[in-house]
Amino acid sequence: MAKNLVIVESPAKAKTIEKFLGKDYKVESSFGHIADLPSKELGVDVENDFTPKYVVDSEKKKLVKKLKDLADKAEVIWLASDEDREGEAISWHLAEELKLDKNKTRRIVFNSITKSAIQKAIENPREINYNLVNAQQARRVLDRLVGYELSPVLWKKIKPGLSAGRVQSVAVRLIVERERAIEAFTPEASFKVVAEFKTESGSSFSAKINKTFSSKKAAQDFLNKNIGANFSIANLDKKPAKKSPAAPFTTSTLQQEAARKLYFSVGRTMQVAQRLYEAGLITYMRTDSVNLSKEALDAAKEAIIENYGKEYSEVRNYVGKTKGAQEAHEAVRPTDMKRQSPSLERDQARLYELIWKRTLASQMSDAQLERTNVKIQADKHKEEFTANGEVIKFDGFLKVYLEGHDDEETEEQEGMLPAMKVGETLLNNYITATERFSRAPYRFTEASLVKKLEELGIGRPSTYAPTISTIQNRGYVEKGTIEGVERKYTQLVLEANNVQEKNLTETVGSDKGKMVPTDIGMIVTDFLVNHFETILDYNFTAKVEEDFDEIATGDEDWGKVMKDFYKDFHPKVEDVEQNADRASGERILGTDPKTGRQVSVRLGRFGPMVQIGTAEEEEKPQFASLLPEHSLGTITFDEAMELFKLPKDLGTYEGEEVSANVGRFGPYVKFGKKFISMEKGESALDITKERAIELIKEKQKADSPIASYEDMEVTKGVGRFGPFIKWNGMFINVNKKYDFDTLSYEDIVELIEAKKQKEIDKLIQEWPEEGIRIEKARWGRHNVLKGKIKVELAKTVDATKITLEEAKAMIEKKTPKKKTKAKAKPKAKAKAKPKTKK
Repeated sequence: MAKNLVIVESPAKAKTIEKFLGKDYKVESSFGHIADLPSKELGVDVENDFTPKYVVDSEKKKLVKKLKDLADKAEVIWLASDEDREGEAISWHLAEELKLDKNKTRRIVFNSITKSAIQKAIENPREINYNLVNAQQARRVLDRLVGYELSPVLWKKIKPGLSAGRVQSVAVRLIVERERAIEAFTPEASFKVVAEFKTESGSSFSAKINKTFSSKKAAQDFLNKNIGANFSIANLDKKPAKKSPAAPFTTSTLQQEAARKLYFSVGRTMQVAQRLYEAGLITYMRTDSVNLSKEALDAAKEAIIENYGKEYSEVRNYVGKTKGAQEAHEAVRPTDMKRQSPSLERDQARLYELIWKRTLASQMSDAQLERTNVKIQADKHKEEFTANGEVIKFDGFLKVYLEGHDDEETEEQEGMLPAMKVGETLLNNYITATERFSRAPYRFTEASLVKKLEELGIGRPSTYAPTISTIQNRGYVEKGTIEGVERKYTQLVLEANNVQEKNLTETVGSDKGKMVPTDIGMIVTDFLVNHFETILDYNFTAKVEEDFDEIATGDEDWGKVMKDFYKDFHPKVEDVEQNADRASGERILGTDPKTGRQVSVRLGRFGPMVQIGTAEEEEKPQFASLLPEHSLGTITFDEAMELFKLPKDLGTYEGEEVSANVGRFGPYVKFGKKFISMEKGESALDITKERAIELIKEKQKADSPIASYEDMEVTKGVGRFGPFIKWNGMFINVNKKYDFDTLSYEDIVELIEAKKQKEIDKLIQEWPEEGIRIEKARWGRHNVLKGKIKVELAKTVDATKITLEEAKAMIEKKTPKKKTKAKAKPKAKAKAKPKTKK
């Protein structure tokens, strides 16, 4: 039996650490927190001192028993969870739940999983830092209070199943306010003037007027002044300049740059970074710090001199601007600065290279530049054209890396200008005056939202990714699919002393992948802002983060922070629940010309809808669901009335009725009992019978058998996960190894047999007489299945040892209870238990 037990929170981390420690050490994983607030009750003593009630989840009880048995036998227990507040709380829960002997328990921290870092940590153990634990408890408890008390108000006043959260609701507010600013924006036109000149040596370059003209007439008048004009160099100014490298990555800047350069979502960046950290390749990736250790500075200097030369090295110490930076006191960097390209899967390799380049560049020399500014004069007017050029004299850090920018920050790149001298005569090739429109504010991307949250002091490194994931999963925000619209603009061209007008078009407003609030997101935000202004206030949310930081340093009592917050918050919740009106986002559009009844849009039980009539009228209202491209705030009266034409009757085909409608997956044609999706861009309101029949025939052709195997038909199709064949009720994905359009019989047999074998390999246990089986699932997990009922097992559960009785109990617990009509006199309705925000 090993003398030392090391407990970490991640199995991948445990595997890496085990390589560095000898046979005297056994490394086990706690799989994150072993204790948390209960899921079906508040779990906080709000009457007294806000003490949390922690419970061990049933899925973790076996793990806790195993860890306790190992701890009892070990001479020393090393608690080695992450070095941030969450990690400190995990170690504290382990110490409490396993009832660890303080005399043989050590707390160790390291910000990279390397042999030297772990040995150094073991040589310098410490005790659990209860200030950090309290900061984590404060965040967990306050978020529980907000989510647990606000969510039921939303169920009652808007729609069941909604949730609110201290950070998530503020993030949604940012997105809603940006959308409203975009909707309210009116573009203003102006004309920008650009010219192309040729030097005496024959080299061409561009120059511009540093002002815009407010109308076409003003632009045309200016171009007319240039007819027959002579142009020359009025001034030429050359100045040395420099560019300095960006600081090493923090969590936030890593997420932003990975989005710009690798097109990673925030969640994907953190998943990949977690794997790199657990493999010992980078330092801890949840950090506010831009600091590098002396060891890292020395290693970077050595790598730079070795690869690029001494003149490229410049040791730099960066200071972070983030208020209350957390405990991970180093930036995200490679653990080995000389290791440029470790053998990794593609995403990991790309993110590692980004981190390596950024870190190395941060310790390199400035880029030395020469900037040239040229002013060009005309003899017929006083306006001057200007041209700017930039020449790199010494590349410095640019040899390795240049930081990216978001769209709204992008500037025109300046190139090199040809050789010129003051007084030199220039030939004008042409001058253009192009109509340009002012731009509405940009919608947030995931990365720019993280940047904004950080600027406002809302959230911390560990919260950005889960916050963005939550607001999308809740249906408050979605990734935009706005294609953009065509807009006409005018360009005036002066060439060969003649001004001509061109009418051109451009596509504007395309915002694919940007964050757009849904109708429900807007309604919830408006309700919360109207009734809980403090909770949704940016300064309040940032102040709470500062309170957590002060708790972490021991300068604030966490119980007092909770008490101060709750004494105002709870009465407000009770008041709103009792007195506030319901919110539906209702907007009156006009009057139905046929019936004279009111036409309005609002949020209904099944989503946004149009309504003709009101509930107060004797005749029942008529309803129609909004299409995916519509929103409560922007739909017009005409668009709303068109919706009542659905479902659209298209007659019959082959003796079956044909109609068009819109469902949750978009527009479709209904043919008998079959539903056939329309292609992108097609509308259920505009489709003709002829086009519907084309879609039906295509579907019939696609659904017709392509072969028979073991006396059962084989069909093929294309689904959300790509091309597949269907046989014996099984959907079998067809990978790129096969030509889907010309599958041979041998290909079909090979695919079916491979799938059959995969199903056999997937089966862990089976009880055919009960219809119950246990199968392997994704990410190393297992599922207990019966019909459509699925129970996911925790990673810590050994699926091979589950008995039939245990499996039946799990299925029974998951099976929905049948509702029966009560014959007795109904009792007063109990207050619904609030959902817990996780």
